[in-house]
Amino acid sequence: MEVVKLKPFDRSARSRERTLMAPLTDGLEERKVKSSNAFAYKALVVFSFLYFMRPEDLIPGMGSIPVEKIIGGIAFIALFFGIRSRSTLRKWPLELKLLAALVGWQALCVPFAFFISGSFWTVVNKCSKALIVALLVALVVDSISQLRRLMFIQASAVAFMTFVSVLLYRGGRMGGVLGGVFDNPNDLAMNIALNFPLCLMFLLLDKNPIKKLVWFAGILVMARGLMLTYSRSGFVAIVVAVIFSLLEFGVRNKRHYLLGVAAFCALALVIVGPQSYGDRIRSLVSNDVQVYGDAKGPRAELLVKSLVITAQRPLFGVGPSNFASYSGLWRVTHNTYTELSSECGIPALILFLLIIRQCFKNLARTRATALYEANPDIRMYTSALWVGFASYLVGAAFASTAYQLFPYFMVGYTTALYRLASEKPASAAVNAVAKGAGLRGENQLGWSLASRRSKWGR
Repeated sequence: MEVVKLKPFDRSARSRERTLMAPLTDGLEERKVKSSNAFAYKALVVFSFLYFMRPEDLIPGMGSIPVEKIIGGIAFIALFFGIRSRSTLRKWPLELKLLAALVGWQALCVPFAFFISGSFWTVVNKCSKALIVALLVALVVDSISQLRRLMFIQASAVAFMTFVSVLLYRGGRMGGVLGGVFDNPNDLAMNIALNFPLCLMFLLLDKNPIKKLVWFAGILVMARGLMLTYSRSGFVAIVVAVIFSLLEFGVRNKRHYLLGVAAFCALALVIVGPQSYGDRIRSLVSNDVQVYGDAKGPRAELLVKSLVITAQRPLFGVGPSNFASYSGLWRVTHNTYTELSSECGIPALILFLLIIRQCFKNLARTRATALYEANPDIRMYTSALWVGFASYLVGAAFASTAYQLFPYFMVGYTTALYRLASEKPASAAVNAVAKGAGLRGENQLGWSLASRRSKWGR
């Protein structure tokens, strides 16, 4: 009887086999996650469109539809599908954790608020949406084209809103005719300033001359619209946006002709500027000028009062959205930073500043990636977002925007951009695995596995 000798079990070979097959099995799991992300992204697109375009105020008959509740429902549905994977929850970047901590702290301030009911609904209706928006944009966007689409919706919506508002302008300070996020002249002006670099980015990236002309016209209309708002915070923000746009798009990207175009457009806008606009801007530094509202003095009074309240209640403040009633002035602080410190305490202000700092770090890290060097679109997106945050950082010192959503859309954009720019291609990852396993022909095997994985993951 012949005795069969069994070969010893080769654990290293089995380990190499499992290592090589891991990308294939992972592809099946990724397919499920991607299908959930696809639905969440579509919900996010709908959310962005409804928030920025405000169709219920533009289309007759839609005013009776509870769009705000629909938006909130869409946001929660998208959030559920976007982060239902436990692996996704473990990958929250630092800025999202800080934002979650900020919203949690704002909720903690409610029991100590001057007007508890008002603060409660501010946290529920505004603060929570800010966290949801940033989470969705940061975690759901899977490609550069998806990120571009979201930025396009935002930029085109602001340009369109400004065009309609200028078209229907009948005097006074211009606000958005469709209400919502654009209703207040200062909010409309801040949105114009923040979206100016995005519009300029699309103008420079588009190859179609007709589309370029449309974007150029949109930028001129936005500049005109900002002047008609007579918003000083918007003026400060747009000046910063223009200066840094010229540095980023003109000097850094070697489009020096933009300097001449900007000078010509600025001169034309000064000539055709609205009446008393110069006086309105001079009221930033003078108590003797008063056009469409207060002069420098009342703004200084609001600033001092908000600082006094911060000193008196440094931990929890007077509660979200309670400064106007608590101070007895019945006006907002006109300063995002003191708005947070006086209403939610100094910890909230620190968390907010750390979020902004982390966004700038994301953009700086994106500049250090290989994709940034290889892809001109990535460079343009990075420059536009950097300029947008720089203008917001300055403009926020003259406007109350702590509970608006548009800054947190930008937070999500920077997170998604850095994540996409730093990700390695699938083929490179598989090649590295095969090489680490000590196999020959890893390039061919890696290509084969990567191609199968990409097909299964569709």
